[in-house]
Amino acid sequence: MAGKHSHKFVDQYDGMVALGFSRDVDEKSIMYLLQKFSDDELLQVLVPRLTDKEISELFELIFRLLRSYLSDEEYHRLFLKDEE
Repeated sequence: MAGKHSHKFVDQYDGMVALGFSRDVDEKSIMYLLQKFSDDELLQVLVPRLTDKEISELFELIFRLLRSYLSDEEYHRLFLKDEE
């Protein structure tokens, strides 16, 4: 069974990874970095090293962004991957 999540962008993107060059490069760079950051092997090493405060800050940032920019329907469909 194939997973519900995809991380295709990071494997296909061959452009610049930088901040402040242009809005387009900024958007592609953050997509690239987030997909690299969410790699299972990396997270297994990194997460145990985070402080309780860092874990809380990451959690709060992620959910603040989700609440701010996704509708309830988008949250369930895109983030939770709820089946219709």
